[in-house]
Order: sequence, then structure tokens, then C-alpha cells
Amino acid sequence: MAILNSILTWVMKKRMHQIELFMKYPLEVQDELFKKLITTARNTEFGRTHGFADIHTAEQYRRMIPTFTYEDIHPYIERNMTGEQNLLWPSDVKWFAKSSGTTNARSKFIPVSYDALEDCHFKGGKDMLGLYCNNYPDTTLFDGKGLTIGGSQQVNHFDVNKESYYGDVSAVIMSNLPYWTKFVRTPSLDIALMDEWESKIDKMARMTMEEDVTSISGVPTWTLVLLQKIVEIKGASHILEVWPNLEVFFHGAVAFGPYRSIFKSLIPSDDMRYMETYNASEGFFGLQDQKHGDDMLLMLDYGIYYEFIPFAEIHKPSPKVVGLDEVKMGEHYAILISTNAGLWRYQIGDTVQFTSTDPFRIKISGRTKHFINAFGEEVVIENAEKAIEIACEKTGAMINNFTAAPKYLAKNEKGAHEWIVEFEKDPDDLQRFTQKLDEALRELNSDYDAKRYRNIALSLPIMHKAEPGTFYQWMKGRGKLGGQHKVPRLSNSREYLDDILKMMEVAEV
Repeated sequence: MAILNSILTWVMKKRMHQIELFMKYPLEVQDELFKKLITTARNTEFGRTHGFADIHTAEQYRRMIPTFTYEDIHPYIERNMTGEQNLLWPSDVKWFAKSSGTTNARSKFIPVSYDALEDCHFKGGKDMLGLYCNNYPDTTLFDGKGLTIGGSQQVNHFDVNKESYYGDVSAVIMSNLPYWTKFVRTPSLDIALMDEWESKIDKMARMTMEEDVTSISGVPTWTLVLLQKIVEIKGASHILEVWPNLEVFFHGAVAFGPYRSIFKSLIPSDDMRYMETYNASEGFFGLQDQKHGDDMLLMLDYGIYYEFIPFAEIHKPSPKVVGLDEVKMGEHYAILISTNAGLWRYQIGDTVQFTSTDPFRIKISGRTKHFINAFGEEVVIENAEKAIEIACEKTGAMINNFTAAPKYLAKNEKGAHEWIVEFEKDPDDLQRFTQKLDEALRELNSDYDAKRYRNIALSLPIMHKAEPGTFYQWMKGRGKLGGQHKVPRLSNSREYLDDILKMMEVAEV
């Protein structure tokens, strides 16, 4: 395998020249891409309806085309799923990424064209490996196998001809990978694409623990479930006793900071590497390109044209929109994308902050519908995850999951934030954990700090300690185990929090 490792490493590095090109000329690359997208789709039903033939500049595009949510374009997608084509994108669309998101219970089906697979999702996977190899030329990554923790896929029952499919985006990608990749990845597709999560995790564990796994790709929460299962079956102290050559975890979907200590306990090596990716149902957006940075390079040549809505404008009916040339570091923006799968000025629901504008690097800061702003505190997911990480560090705790929501003002009672936290390792003192969490939030968010000043509007957070397995059972009850599913971190509504509290009360009886 040493020869294969050398060849693949060399191939991956060749891409670096193109990456350096869009880092140097980002606006030019995006403008060229914008014109290509508009020209390609001008004769689709959407393109004809919205006058794409008359659009030649980004300024015209913003003036003539409104912003769209999933609900806005759902009629097109619904027809596309029954077999109609040339609606949003000219090439036939045979795959749809199923995503419930965390904003509502109804499944979303995101079209994935052949162009999006080749020029976005596959390209992102290759660049992930290329950037890693470039940063770590001593890697022996390809001497072993890559473990991918994915979702499931099935025939699209909306299509009377049964010629299209849908599934988690990871399943869509794995189902379309070239044949030769089966020799460098694990588990086999029949196990990787299983839809019954509990049987799947057991079979994944038993198959992969016999392989020489050198890399893992997945969501931290579900990866932990698999690693803990393998350690349990093998009777090992940690995962390196099973996979001594494991060197990197490619992770995404949720912030890694709160999970860093528990991964350290499972993979106790100072040489273990972690690389963040930003891959969603709608596209592959960013990659951690620096060894020691935790931000991600915005990938500008993946068939995606970017625009941004300033945070203060997000919930306005006609929000102000800025281009890449107008964004400012440190501010929160909702992402608008136009893609080679036919998503036009589409709001994906994520918010980001720019950490650099030369080149353009970002951090995911939250969801447009997932924050707490019941009292003007504007706490976003990034604040919560960082505060949890700090509180864990200061109290020796490790977490599995958490969620939070407001406790609204009542007669003779001030408001507060109410949290449910499931610990892998308990803090030395739960009250001290709560205080450290509060202190960190006050340090991270001046609006929260102002509301907490002398308990004017907000009291100290209310903390509930959940029993091990609580969030797993809650997600199972909602049919959301594995894949891209994740626990909603924050909500202005008490829907999730009250549901979990009710489940916890029943369990205590």
C-alpha cells in the first residue's frame, strides 16, 4: 500500500494550484461562476420565468430575483421528484438529499444534480484529502482504510418510474462513488447504507474493528456512539488499541469544541489530527485549510455563488443582501447560495462569521432559526457551544449533548435560560458548572451580559442534568438517529426542551 499512498498523495496535491488561484482572485472566480450558472439555466422553467436571459450582472440578479426559502421552491422540487426535468437545472436530477433540518418536522428534499455531485460534493471530498496531505506530507493515510459514518438511501417513491432516489447527503455521495473506492473505505455499502440505526451501528462496529482504519469521517455525536461501541465489544481501554494507525478525524455538522475532551479520552494521542469540514445537503462549502486554525476556507469554485444577509436583516421580508466583496470580519451573516443543482438565492438556514477576507475564511456561528433572543440577548449557537466548552474545561466535565431554551417572565419571576445537559463525565460540582457557563456567556456576548447585570432581566441559568442516553432515546423517538440528524442546540421556543423534560420526568417515575 506504500506505493498507492505515494501516488494518491501526489494526485491530491496537484489540486493546490487551483485552490491558490481562487484564494488570490476570489471575486473574479465567483463572477465567472455566476455568469456560467445563469447562462446554463436560462432555458429551464425557472430561468425562463425569472428572466435569466436578461441578467448579466450580480446587481441585476439581486434586483430581479427574490430570495427563496425551501417552502418557496418546494413546488418545483415536488414536480422534479415525480420525474419532471428542466425545472430548476437543465440536466436530469435523479438524486435528492433528504434533510429534516432542525427547523421543522417535515422532511426536505434537496436536488443533487450530476454537476453538483462531480463539481461540489466529490470535489470537496478530494480537496479535504488534498489539503490534509499538503499540510501533513508525512501522512500514511492511504496505507489503511477510511471509515465513513453515513446515512441511508432508498428508491424515490414519488417517482412513478422509480428512476430516482433520495437519502442523507452522505448516502447520496457514497452511492455514487467510483467502484475503486470500495478498496480504500469501510464499512461495505450494504452496511453503510442501512436505515435501522441500532443494528447498523452494531454491524459497523464489528466489521470496521477488524480493519486497519487510518481516518474517520462523520458527525462527532454519532462517531462517539460508534467508537464507544467498538471499545465495549473489544474490551479495549481506548480506540488506539483497536486502530493503532488512526491519524485523523474529518468532522462536521456540529462544533467540535465541546467534544474535544471526550475524543481525547477515546483517542489518547497528541499526534491525532482533527480537520473540520462544512458539507451540507445543499452543497460543500468550506474546509479547514490550516494546521492550527479552526476556521475554514470558503471554497469558491464548487459551482456555488455566494451572497450574504446581515444578521439584523435576516427576518425582514425584503432583507438587505451583500456580496462577497462587502462582508466584514466578525459580523454574523446568513448564507444565500445559487448552485449547479438549481437552488437560486436560496437561504440554507446557517449563519457564519468571517475570520478573514484575504483569503475568505469562515466559522459557522449558528442557525437562522436557532438562537435565544427572548429578552434581547441574541445568544447564538456559537456562544452556547463555546461557553459549554469553557465550563467543561473549568470543572473537569465531558458532555454528550445539550439543548437550551428561555424560561419566560412570569408573575414575580425573572426570566432565565433553561438548559438540559447530558454529561459523559460529570462536573466536579453542577452549580459551579452552571456559574462557569454563565460567566463564559457573559464574556462572549455583551447583550447577554447586559441582561444578566444585577439580574435585571435574566437570572442565573437553570440547569438540568440528563441521565446517560437521554438525548439518544429522544432522537430515536423522533426517528432521527444517525446520518445528518443532530440535536437542536438553541430555540426561542420551549418545544424541544419541554419535550425532553417530559421524557425525563416519565423515566423517573
